[in-house]
Amino acid sequence: MSSDEDFSLVGKSDQNEDTLEGVQALIKEYQKKYSEILEEQKDIKDSTVEHQDMTQQFKKRTQKLTEALKKDEISFKEQIASDEAKLNALKQEKSDLMEELQRIEAEIEEEDSRNAHLRERADVFSKMPEKKFVFSGKIGKANDTEDFEMKPHITYPMEEGTALITFEEEDVAIKILEMRKHKVDLGEECRIIVEAQPVHLMMPSLVEIDTEICPQRILISNLPKMDTETMQNKLEIHFSKSKNGGGEVDCCEFLPDSGTVVITFVEKNIAERLTETEHHEVKLTQTKHKVRVTPFINGKITNLETRTSMCRRTVLLTGIPNVMDQETLQDMLEIHFQKNGNGGGEIESFLYNPLGQHTLALFSNVSSEDTEE
Repeated sequence: MSSDEDFSLVGKSDQNEDTLEGVQALIKEYQKKYSEILEEQKDIKDSTVEHQDMTQQFKKRTQKLTEALKKDEISFKEQIASDEAKLNALKQEKSDLMEELQRIEAEIEEEDSRNAHLRERADVFSKMPEKKFVFSGKIGKANDTEDFEMKPHITYPMEEGTALITFEEEDVAIKILEMRKHKVDLGEECRIIVEAQPVHLMMPSLVEIDTEICPQRILISNLPKMDTETMQNKLEIHFSKSKNGGGEVDCCEFLPDSGTVVITFVEKNIAERLTETEHHEVKLTQTKHKVRVTPFINGKITNLETRTSMCRRTVLLTGIPNVMDQETLQDMLEIHFQKNGNGGGEIESFLYNPLGQHTLALFSNVSSEDTEE
């Protein structure tokens, strides 16, 4: 590049570049321009620093505003949560008050119902059939009175291939259970192995029964001694006639334990109408006999508590294969468990349920002496 081209870039100079003075003047001019460029660079740098400071300040301010906004947001959420908790507490309090109100109303209704029921029972007991009792027990303190004893009838579902053995002695049942596995010889080198397990029954420990007047039945007492069927027929005919205050009879049943008769009518209002008159004259023999008509009381279990008890004298045998006919196999098992050498003893009852059959065992008159918890 020639000198003319170089100087054309920075502008035309009045000095002659071929002379020393021209060169020095050109250098000074370049130095001046360089100083101006440095000054501009310094201004730019200062401006950059200033802008960076402003940027940092804006960032800090933005950060502070963001943090303040977050704090406000958290505070607002906490306030909302607090308000919601208060609202839920008020709703719960309202719900509790409503439940309390409903409970009180239910108690009032229950108390009214109980009072009505007590009045009804008092009316019922005043119309119960008369029965003479003779006290033959001992006189003692109230704390010495015995509890009401029940002898339930319990059905026990037996699985197939099992047997129930009730021994006369409890010790025999305990010994059979302790041995657990029993090898029973069936003859001709045929043996089976059965397992002895305890029998657990669900026993009632507390029973509460509520009573109410049956709207379709009457109880007839004060009856003479005569043929039962004849008496039932004459009572049914008498109380089926509308002129005697009766109506269509559904059934007439004699209760042998109390010597009374229960008549069930088709319609509901007849029983109440007949019990309004306590004594009725009915021609049961050659002459009329005065019978007493009272309401029939229905019983309903309102509370039942049970306990699981193990039979003291009964053992369950399981794993009995179907290797011969039922009667023969039952006899062989019974003979095996009667022998003292096999740990057995005298058997009170034995029930075998072979494979492929379903059997229900009935435990009757089970008492606390026959079971243990």
